[in-house]
Amino acid sequence: MSIKVIATNRKAYHEYQFYDTYEAGLVLVGSEIKSIRAGRVSLQDGFVLLEGGEAWLMNVHIAPYEPASRQNHDPKRRRKLLLHRREIERLHSRVQEKGYTIVPIRLYLKDSRAKVEIALARGKKLYDKREAIAKRDVKRQVERALKERYE
Repeated sequence: MSIKVIATNRKAYHEYQFYDTYEAGLVLVGSEIKSIRAGRVSLQDGFVLLEGGEAWLMNVHIAPYEPASRQNHDPKRRRKLLLHRREIERLHSRVQEKGYTIVPIRLYLKDSRAKVEIALARGKKLYDKREAIAKRDVKRQVERALKERYE
C-alpha cells in the first residue's frame, strides 16, 4: 500500500485545532485526476460542506489539465466526498455544535486512488496561535543549540 502525498494544508495547521480525522475518497473527472497526479492542487481555502446526507469538498483548486483542452473541468467546482453514512452523521452532529468546522488537511494518492484526509476542527484563538509560534521557536533554538554543541 503506497501513499504519495500530493498537497498539504499548512495554513490549516496554524488556523485550527484538530479533533477527529477521516479518510475520504473523491469523485473526480478524468482531467482532475491527471492534474492531481501532476501535483497541481491547492487545499488552502478548502472546506467541507454537509448537505442532503452527503459531504462536499468546496473551494479546493485543482488546476486545469492542459492537454484536455475541451473536456477540462472547472478548477474550483464542488466535489463529492465518499464517506460512510455513519461518518457523515457523526460529522454532521459535531458541526452543529458551535465553532466546529471540517477542513481538508492533505490530499494523497493511495494505491493510485485520490484520497483526502479531512479533520473536524475548531478555530484557534489568537493567543493559541502565539503560543504555538513561541513553542516552535523554542524548539528550533534548542535544536540549533544541540547541533552546535555536537559539531
